[in-house]
Formats: sequence, C-alpha cells, structure tokens
Amino acid sequence: MARFFDVHPHDPQPRAIAQAVSIVRDGGLIAYPTDSCYALGAQMGNKEALDRIRTIRHLDDKHHFTLVCRDFAQLGQFVNIGNDVFRSIKSVTPGSYTFILPATKEVPKRLLHPKKKTVGVRIPDNRVVQALLAELGEPLLSSTLLLPDEDEPLTVGWEIKERLDHQVDAVIDAGDCGAEPTTVVDFSSGVAEVVRRGMGDPSRFE
Repeated sequence: MARFFDVHPHDPQPRAIAQAVSIVRDGGLIAYPTDSCYALGAQMGNKEALDRIRTIRHLDDKHHFTLVCRDFAQLGQFVNIGNDVFRSIKSVTPGSYTFILPATKEVPKRLLHPKKKTVGVRIPDNRVVQALLAELGEPLLSSTLLLPDEDEPLTVGWEIKERLDHQVDAVIDAGDCGAEPTTVVDFSSGVAEVVRRGMGDPSRFE
C-alpha cells in the first residue's frame, strides 16, 4: 500500500517532505502535485521506477520523460541551451511549461528520445515540488499522471491513492491541483514548436 502524505500547499511540513524524499531515494515511485496536474516522480537514475512509469501509463520508448528542476542552475547541467532559447524559456519560468532540449551527458541514456537524444525539462511554480527538489538535491524524473485511455490527468490525491495504491509507493496530497498537463514546447531544432497545448499560454511560442 502507498503511503499518504497530506501536506500544506504553501508551507509543506518538512517532516512529510523528508519522508517522501526518503522513499524516492530508496527507489520508490511517488505521485505528487505540480502547478499543472499530478505527476509520477522518481530518482533520475532509477531504471525500475522508469519501467514502472512506462507500465502504469503504457508508454513506448519514444515518450519524452521530464526532468523537473529546482532552478536554471540545475536545469543547465542536463540540457544544452543557447542564449536565445534561454531568454525565451526564462520569460515564462517557473511555470506550467515543459521544454524539449538536447540533453547533456549527465542524463542517463535510457531517459533520452532514442533518435533525437533530447529530454524534457521544466521548473514548476509550486511550493510542494520546490520543497521536494530542495530536499532531494537533484531533479525528479517525472511523467504526467495521465492513465491509458483517459483524456484528463488525475488531480485528486485520495482518488490517486485508491486507484494506484499498489502501483506507487507514496501519494502527496496538497489540495486542489491544476486540471491540465503542461504546455510542451520543443526547442530541439533551435526554433520553438508547440507539441502539446496545456496550462501554459502557448501563444508566446507560436
């Protein structure tokens, strides 16, 4: 059964955050709220957790996983980003956007798109996520909690606990969560291409 952490959305309890991060460090898979919707999260190098995410979401090897980063200093370790692209991303960050960029050698190969050698990155505007990232000290490997054959992602903590009780190791509930995934912008060619419309305003990149 999954652990259930009920945390304050603006001032998350340090003890609960530390316990959730301990589960991640021990190889666990968590469901956690973001500024867009719930996501599945695990430690970046955890192959077993990656396979569990693929199983839960029925993903193929062409799916772009996301590294959820605390800030630009951390993000810059894992993707190659030019000045023009940096300025474009900086103008909407933190926020409900995921950016696809060429990965650096710091990113495990199993996380990369097999042909493009790219990875998704984002910096969320959410205090619970920021607390998790500060405690963990590295990005969270993440994927939107959108189940197979469903049009909308899960957004309610107790419902996630009921439906995924034996598939995840912890659920963090911080109350209401956004009802849409992030807007995804592919910068891998150096020019913005909106590949998914979501919470973030896509018009800035069109």
